[in-house]
Amino acid sequence: MVHYINCHFSNGRRNTVRRSTGKGLFDATMAASNTQSNIQRRESVAAKVAHGAADMTRRMVCGGLAGMIAKTATNPLDRIRMLSQTGEHGSASKLTPIELYRSVIKNEGILGLWAGNGANLLRVFPSKSIVFSSNDFFRGILGTFYFGNSGARHENEKLPWSLSFIAGGMSGMTATAVTYPLDLARGRITGKLASPGGKKHYKGIVNTLMITAREEGVTALYKGMTPTLLGAMPYEGIKFATVGILEKMFPAENNNKGNEDGGIGNKVLRKLVFGGAGGVMASLITYPNDTVRRLLQLQGSKGTTDQFEGYCLLLDNPLSVNELPLFCLGSSHNKRDCVRKTYAKFGVERFYRGALINIVRMAPNTAIQFGSYEFLKQLSARYF
Repeated sequence: MVHYINCHFSNGRRNTVRRSTGKGLFDATMAASNTQSNIQRRESVAAKVAHGAADMTRRMVCGGLAGMIAKTATNPLDRIRMLSQTGEHGSASKLTPIELYRSVIKNEGILGLWAGNGANLLRVFPSKSIVFSSNDFFRGILGTFYFGNSGARHENEKLPWSLSFIAGGMSGMTATAVTYPLDLARGRITGKLASPGGKKHYKGIVNTLMITAREEGVTALYKGMTPTLLGAMPYEGIKFATVGILEKMFPAENNNKGNEDGGIGNKVLRKLVFGGAGGVMASLITYPNDTVRRLLQLQGSKGTTDQFEGYCLLLDNPLSVNELPLFCLGSSHNKRDCVRKTYAKFGVERFYRGALINIVRMAPNTAIQFGSYEFLKQLSARYF
């Protein structure tokens, strides 16, 4: 009896031990599995973050290179447009684009057509890299909210034009806020014609920034920033919205697998055409604002006598509704600000000087920007 109990007890004890050992092994296995799962999850998150950062860097480089290619190709047209817009060409009378072209060749030589291109490239690379990459970023965020998912599905779906406008406008304002002093330097270099002896007012981007800060103060590096920010939102918004509208109006054909036919070549061609149309549309609507910002950028610079007290002094001197037509042009109050003073002296025509050459320049410029960006983005995607 006792032996049986002991045996039973002993067996029971052994069984208990076995059960305890089995449970311990199970718990240890589950703990190891959870630990491995957590490690894999953290590695997955880290890999996604690293891939996202690499992809954003890739898009920024592609955008910057696309802007540099486009600006270098169209800089001669941009130089003529700037001289026509600012009026700083050494002549009291209005000159045609052909006459301005001859004046540049005579005073500065053929390379004068690319004056300010170095400053332009230093400005364009960070500016366009931010514009294109941040536009993709904002489109991704807006697409996530609009389509109701966080995957890659909205990447190839077309946003409404209103959301394309918002994404483009936000990207334009972001780029402007970051790179504005470079834009001012470029405006002063390209917006002035050298004197008949070939002497230039400014000799490069660093020289321009140093002279401006020394003679006019550091705050002068931000002259004209208000109209630039005001113009960046509609300009980039209209440009990207127009591209979005055209992509919806003329969708790419799909093959049997649901993918767009034509490969890289077809995508680049579509971006060339749609981007050129978007640039023309945006420049037509926002050109008067661009003229005002150029005039504000040049005030206080060497050889410029016009002085203004800001963009439009409505906040300091509120007007009635009847005194507030488009661009604040109709009031007799405070004509010292740029818009009113320019309108009082020259009329509406002054705001559109150089608009024709700007349209001729803008179509290939934006076409090359969008086409180059799409080409570089598709080409580099296979490595990421």
